[in-house]
Amino acid sequence: MRRRADARRLEILSAAARVFRRCGYADTSMREIAAEADLSSGNLYHYFSGKHELLFFCQDRALARMHSALESARDSGTSVLEQTRSVIESHVRCMLDEFEGATAHLQVEALPEELRQQIIEKRDAYEQAIRQLIVNGVEQGEFAACDARLVTRAILGAANWTAMWFRPEGEQSANDVAIALAGYLVNGLIYGGELSVPRTRAAIS
Repeated sequence: MRRRADARRLEILSAAARVFRRCGYADTSMREIAAEADLSSGNLYHYFSGKHELLFFCQDRALARMHSALESARDSGTSVLEQTRSVIESHVRCMLDEFEGATAHLQVEALPEELRQQIIEKRDAYEQAIRQLIVNGVEQGEFAACDARLVTRAILGAANWTAMWFRPEGEQSANDVAIALAGYLVNGLIYGGELSVPRTRAAIS
């Protein structure tokens, strides 16, 4: 019975993600989600008390998946470079997945304080773990010296923003985007400032 209810909640989450992607979180109603999930509004409220709870479930699942991918990468025994590449690829796939990939993942401020704080704590722990990966890569000579905090936030910003512009019907699949973006970002970690534009007056004017 519990397994069946959990499966139904995931079906609803998938439906909600599709509507969030089409309409945006703020403009989506529970009635629209119910229609997408082929449920009555009353039945939908049996599984989720409101849009905030559904949004929290979406974000919590995404972060759980990201943490799991990060732990698997760290336990893989591969180089820090390959661990970082794997984490970035997994993050992008999660952002573009049918369940967690809706732009709703970015709507943390829309949650009530108690739920928002839970997500922020998990998000911060995930960011800290990626930052430590980069520090390890620098210390082991795999990455160029860098500001690990700044670089981590740049990586997460690029990965998260894919949910805003990716279109499933486009020429590249979610997996294609994940692999390509991870490659560009890891190359930046390897070469660091060697790839940057010279800081001349003309370049910054």
